[in-house]
Amino acid sequence: MTDLNSFSLKGKVALVTGASYGIGFAIASAYANAGATIVFNDINQELVDKGLAAYKEIGVKAHGYVCDVTNEDAVNELVAKVEKEVGVIDILVNNAGIIKRIPMCEMSAADFRKVIDIDLNGPFIMAKAVIPSMIKKGHGKIINICSMMSELGRETVSAYAAAKGGLKMLTKNIASEYGEYNIQCNGIGPGYIATPQTAPLREVQPDGSRHPFDQFIIAKTPAARWGTPEDLQGPAIFLASDASNFVNGHVLYVDGGILAYIGKQPK
Repeated sequence: MTDLNSFSLKGKVALVTGASYGIGFAIASAYANAGATIVFNDINQELVDKGLAAYKEIGVKAHGYVCDVTNEDAVNELVAKVEKEVGVIDILVNNAGIIKRIPMCEMSAADFRKVIDIDLNGPFIMAKAVIPSMIKKGHGKIINICSMMSELGRETVSAYAAAKGGLKMLTKNIASEYGEYNIQCNGIGPGYIATPQTAPLREVQPDGSRHPFDQFIIAKTPAARWGTPEDLQGPAIFLASDASNFVNGHVLYVDGGILAYIGKQPK
């Protein structure tokens, strides 16, 4: 096997959760270009149809399913259906997630639980569903979409930071428990990525200046820009491919250098 061939995903079945658009769509598209068969889910048929149309537009034949990642019975049914209709899942990317930007003391326990349920319990349920068949097949890749909030705190994101910190440790624990079965579980920690969800934080102000948060991120990022979903494609292919067979329990931060940078000295 040549070094370049070790990055190929030819013949692999990849399930990317919540991949109708955004980061999940970018990762699944990269997997398709690397040779994988793409499977994705979303919370309702409207989003699944949107995703199917988007994949078709770029020439990718994807398999889309409606499934709530927090519903264990529904997830088990999804995995069984994918195995029957497409094949055993070789690669799972736990991408589905939400964020609620609410000051902690103003946040209800119900909202906190909802974020934890989708962002942490969902990946647990999904991983639990695919691991048995990965063990039987003799290999598997699980990639959890973590966050810089797996390492840092910030105002208004207490639930999200708690969930992503937990997801980092779930990643390490899956690697610890199932590494002996040739299953690698790693994480990707995106920095601030330019997606539709973050668009309001990048809007030009009425006076023509940058949004204050946009200015803050640019100043804190050595790369001096927001990331793009495409910036995550190479790392995602690496962690899904044979090139990373001895990488396990690691979180790869794709953040333009934010976590390495203390920031500029005030003038």
